[in-house]
Amino acid sequence: MWELFNAGGPIMWPLLALAVLAFGIVLERLWSLRRAVIIPSGLTDEVLTLVRGGRIEDSHLQALRGHSALGRVLATVLRERHQAHEVLVGRVEETGRQVVHGLSRWLNTLGTIAIISPLVGLLGTVTGMIRMFLVITEFGVGDATRLAGGIGEALMTTAFGLVVAIPAYILHRYLRGQVQDLAMGLAREASHVVEACEQQVAVKAAA
Repeated sequence: MWELFNAGGPIMWPLLALAVLAFGIVLERLWSLRRAVIIPSGLTDEVLTLVRGGRIEDSHLQALRGHSALGRVLATVLRERHQAHEVLVGRVEETGRQVVHGLSRWLNTLGTIAIISPLVGLLGTVTGMIRMFLVITEFGVGDATRLAGGIGEALMTTAFGLVVAIPAYILHRYLRGQVQDLAMGLAREASHVVEACEQQVAVKAAA
C-alpha cells in the first residue's frame, strides 16, 4: 500500500489531507445531526402543556434555549407569543434560519473537498506526465523504469482524487438531505406551538 501511495508523488499528501478532513467532517456531522438530539421526543408536548397551563416563566425559556435546536426555536415562539401573527412567524423563521445554518456547519467544506479532489488528482496527472516527458527528453524512451515513475504518478493521483471525491460528494448530498428533513421537522413542531399560543391568546382576549 505504501509503495502505491509513494508512487503517486508529492500530490498524494494534499489528497490524503483532504481525505482525512472529509472523514472527520462526516463523522462529526453524523454525530451532531442525530434526530434525537435536534428534535428530542416529547419536548413539543411538554411545551404545549406549559402553554395550555399558562405557566411560562423566564427560567423555562432559558432552559429551552439551551436544551436543543428545537428548544431554541420553541423558546422564540414562547417569547414572542403575544406579538401579531406576522411578527411572531417572522421571528420564528429567523431563529429557524439560524438553527439550520448551524446544522449545515462544515457541509460547504465537504462539498468543496468533493469538487477539488479530482482537480488536485488532475494536477498530479499533469506533473506525472511532465516528469515522463522530461525523462524522455533526457534519456529517451529506452529507460522503462524511469518512464514508469511518471506514469505511476499520473495514474495514482487521478485514482486517489476520485476515491476521495466520490464518497465525499455522496455523503455531502446525504447530509444536505438530513438537514432539510430536520428543518422540516423543526418547522412542523414550531407550527404546533404557534397555533397553541395563538389559541391561548384568543381565549384570554375573549375572556
